[in-house]
Amino acid sequence: MSAPPVDPADALPDDPAALLVGRVHDPVTGGPVPVAVRGGDLVDLSGTAPTVAHLLRLPTARVRRAVEGAPARWDVTGVLAASLARDAAAARLLAPVDLQVVKACGVTFVDSMLERVIEERCAGDPDLARGVRAQVLEALGGVGDLSAVVPGSEQAAQVKEALLARGMWSQYLEVGLGPDPEVFTKAPVLSSVGYGERVGIPATSSWNNPEPELVLVVDADGVPRGATLGNDVNLRDVEGRSALLLGAAKDNTASSALGPFVRLFDDGFTLDDARTERISLRVDGPEGYLLEAVNDVGRLSRSFEELVAATWGPHHQYPDGFVLHTGTLFAPVQDRGEPGRGFTHVHGDVVTIAGPHLGALVNEVGPTEQLPPWEWGVGRLLDHLLDRAAREAGPHP
Repeated sequence: MSAPPVDPADALPDDPAALLVGRVHDPVTGGPVPVAVRGGDLVDLSGTAPTVAHLLRLPTARVRRAVEGAPARWDVTGVLAASLARDAAAARLLAPVDLQVVKACGVTFVDSMLERVIEERCAGDPDLARGVRAQVLEALGGVGDLSAVVPGSEQAAQVKEALLARGMWSQYLEVGLGPDPEVFTKAPVLSSVGYGERVGIPATSSWNNPEPELVLVVDADGVPRGATLGNDVNLRDVEGRSALLLGAAKDNTASSALGPFVRLFDDGFTLDDARTERISLRVDGPEGYLLEAVNDVGRLSRSFEELVAATWGPHHQYPDGFVLHTGTLFAPVQDRGEPGRGFTHVHGDVVTIAGPHLGALVNEVGPTEQLPPWEWGVGRLLDHLLDRAAREAGPHP
């Protein structure tokens, strides 16, 4: 990876008590190993659980005891450096989850959504935008801050009526203001890439962007057990043609990045701490371009509990748990190249997504069609686990 904007050591949160679990590709066994950070080491948790999904069936206190007694296998800084270098012969990080389904939420920030719709409908005319904004705020009964609109509330219905009257309604506003959030399947099980790996942009897309997000890691009982960082890579031109192309816009090889580790919730990092996380984004382009932005999780229009309940419950279960991208405030408008064309990726972009409690996720952008194909599915993981169990059991007498 060319000139990563962070040192490998900066990928970890600055908290020695953080309980960080994930996965490493072990070149000795040729497959993934569940691990945890202990000081400067990565310890092998395969003696406790064969997968991260199995590990998260255990109480957090039991996981911490396992980390304390597990054998150290690798130097964490060395593994991070090898991951950035994409050294196939070395131990390197994988996405920190395995059997969990990868889900995502969209349009979860009402205030920024309404502003984008207003600006779009007013064709960039600030004077016209001010007039429309004033009319919408009047429909809200004098509320001066659009972020105060609660989806599904009477105020949200008033906003809907005001926008309908001006021909501004869309399916995106329905999930942004209506009672039901947008929840979709982002990626197949085991297809996400991890720290240092490349994310892909298909050749068919000419307008695309990263989406820096806080990602909840939820167990089979619908309980959030921790959080990680995610890049919900988005093809804006594909989705913009039709909302029915959401799958094509969101789910491609290397279109989901997670990591570097899952930080488990405990007394030092709670779900309430995650609500206040500020996720920073940095894109370093090969031509010297720089884009910086922030996704303030505290401005989410729907609570974590509401998003989880829309995903898991009597209507849908996940026996191996799931991860949930919670949405992004980020909508890139900074020009790159021709004025007025906004932002889109170029091959060689280095994308850094960071949070003070979660560390930093670093990925380079490449052409999807030239990236390593996705080969480790559930079947191959099962074969690997069976082979490892047979080796550990030794020859039969």
